[in-house]
Amino acid sequence: MANESLSSTSQGGDKLRYSEVPEPQLPFAPKSYICRRAAGELELDGRIEKPFWATAAWTEDFVDIEGHLRPHPAKRTRVKMLWDDDYFYIAAEMEEDEIWATLQERDTVIFHDNDFEIFIDPDGDTHLYYELEVNALNTVWDLLLPKPYRDGGPPVNGWDIQGLRSAVFIDGELNHPQADNRRWSVEVALPWKALKECAPEGRMPKVGEYWRVNFSRVEWQVEVKDGQYVKLINPDTGNPYPEANWVWSPQGVINMHYPEMWGFIVFTEADASESINFTLPRDEIIKWELRRLYYRQRHHYASHGHFADDLTRLKVEPSGEEFYPALEAAGRIFLISSPSADGRHKWYIREDGQLWKEPI
Repeated sequence: MANESLSSTSQGGDKLRYSEVPEPQLPFAPKSYICRRAAGELELDGRIEKPFWATAAWTEDFVDIEGHLRPHPAKRTRVKMLWDDDYFYIAAEMEEDEIWATLQERDTVIFHDNDFEIFIDPDGDTHLYYELEVNALNTVWDLLLPKPYRDGGPPVNGWDIQGLRSAVFIDGELNHPQADNRRWSVEVALPWKALKECAPEGRMPKVGEYWRVNFSRVEWQVEVKDGQYVKLINPDTGNPYPEANWVWSPQGVINMHYPEMWGFIVFTEADASESINFTLPRDEIIKWELRRLYYRQRHHYASHGHFADDLTRLKVEPSGEEFYPALEAAGRIFLISSPSADGRHKWYIREDGQLWKEPI
């Protein structure tokens, strides 16, 4: 949910204006997860303690969206993932002694309730990605983002994940403060036939490939009035206190729409007995160095009304070796490039944040 607003670009007369893009205040170290092939069919009921999920490892417990900059969440959240030829499966478990939900209509703004959220960028270019939110009533909001909000958005709310399957299990009682509430859990089956729309070559991932994925849990402060949960009001503002955002791979900024900070999901057919480690590819470091220059260019534009035409003005010291950027810029546009790790391609990033590669 964090920072779901369009404030990145605006049209002022005939002049396109780019806002500043805050830089994540964390080192570039996204989480990774080895997603194994499912051994059978999933009977969705929201419960995770069943044979289907036995071979899937849990992710690390969720942290605050800003990572170590904020206290660790008071309630545990963790996720499992599997895949087969038809679906990408996700299960989430959330400790909770205050289980409530109010929204019942699909594609309403689900993060106004406590919710669980899924973000998927199949090709890692930070454009054309998916978001799915679900509350404890199993009400969903699914949307397609042509661009992050910082780069112009807006979301396509009318887009639906055709064939989506989801279920919620409540260990306690929904909207009953006096109940012995312990947790709620979500199971989701996302069909590849829908997800491949924005995927490389219009297909599901091959064995050994990775997609960029992240998860978020929105948690509001509530109190009990007249036997019901209501959001706790800040007397200084007259509005509810800001929600907490707990995530798997921290963003380093209060904004989930930084796909470059999402985790790496590696798809494998290896069984659970085989240990597999993920090593961050060198090209991902090159892409990150380009992204850092993009942040600084956007800052330069916000300060000066134009993009820098010299990289030295951006004052970015490379965090790695073998990074040789080149810049082309003219007023309201720029293009920064760098050779790929194998030297056979070039990576490019432009003013709206899209990142891609082309053969040399």
